[in-house]
Amino acid sequence: MIPFSPPRIDEKTIEAVSETLRSGWITTGPKTKLLEKKIVEYCGCRSVLCLNSATAGLELALRWFEVGPGDEVILPAYTYTATANVVIHCGATPVFADSRTDDFNINTDSIAQKITNRTKVIMPVDFGGLPCNYDEIIKITELNKKIFNPRGENQKKLGRILILADSAHSFGGTYKKRRTGSLVDISVFSFHAVKNLTTAEGGALTLNLPSPFENEVIYRELNIKSLHGQTKDALAKTKKGEWRYDIIEAGYKCNMPDILAAIGLVELERYDTETKQRRRQIVEYYQNEFGKYDWAELPVFKDDVRESSYHLYPLRIKNINEVKRDSVIQKVFEKEVSVNVHFIPLPMMSFYKNLGFKIEDYPVAWDNYSREITLPVYYNLTDEQLKTIVAAVTNSVKEVCL
Repeated sequence: MIPFSPPRIDEKTIEAVSETLRSGWITTGPKTKLLEKKIVEYCGCRSVLCLNSATAGLELALRWFEVGPGDEVILPAYTYTATANVVIHCGATPVFADSRTDDFNINTDSIAQKITNRTKVIMPVDFGGLPCNYDEIIKITELNKKIFNPRGENQKKLGRILILADSAHSFGGTYKKRRTGSLVDISVFSFHAVKNLTTAEGGALTLNLPSPFENEVIYRELNIKSLHGQTKDALAKTKKGEWRYDIIEAGYKCNMPDILAAIGLVELERYDTETKQRRRQIVEYYQNEFGKYDWAELPVFKDDVRESSYHLYPLRIKNINEVKRDSVIQKVFEKEVSVNVHFIPLPMMSFYKNLGFKIEDYPVAWDNYSREITLPVYYNLTDEQLKTIVAAVTNSVKEVCL
């Protein structure tokens, strides 16, 4: 069976982890701080906080911006549940927007229609690694400054809707020649095992807030929030006589340990020269092969202003329904190839259906989902395996649909 998305673990990765274990420092320490510095350099952002997940980063950002009951956060209906769950955790209300027809990302016209005086945050998602249309989203926040109704200190200081990018898929993606992580107020990456750059589990929050905010000050605030509200982390307490600390809030526990950061440092060092390059080659192969068929609707990876990180290959099949799509997937699996679907829209999930959301209100999200199959894309995928995958998909479509 060709797997869907195994991580790249080689001797270089194993040695980096072993070296960290031998160092005696395995929790948050010098490796994590170095990874933060390297991500700042790579993305061109102002500050970075590494965490144990992208989910933690999204929630810390919402809580820093004092989002709570009575507030609304706009996000796509077509996303993984983490994007919406963190809004629920804060006691706020998720407001779903529909998708675009071409690239799966959030429809900016739908965002504009959802704005109210309760809107505090817009959370666009860079689906599959392709950045959203951030100029349009920034324009929406500027046009709605007059109806923005701030409550907390940070909301008043910003004076507009916060843009919090769920960039879980898009590390290394670009928008107008700038890398994701540097495009809006706050962005959050995922370094989960299946991501382009992995730390096994983990994530990073990037800060680019405008004046009068001081991003390094906010970094320190968020660092405290990620460690139970403790004013010193373990590394800081190792300095002579610096054992004393204070607890200044009831924070959380979501720091990244050095064992995970060691993996990330190896991954980052070879990201552009090896990982992203190979993933681009795989995508180009798929585009060339599936471009031969009228039934294949090819995904977008690059246009005049954007380039994807090549995280997913979301193939859509024309003139098909959910039942037939599922049959195609079953046929592909029978041919020893693992595929997936990204994503089941949140209004279809029991929890969100029970809150009153209906998939009928998001027709593009439904259409994209009902025809989509995600194909394997990962560094160790061989050319021979690629041929097997394409044959499995094309033959399965023929068997079910033609």
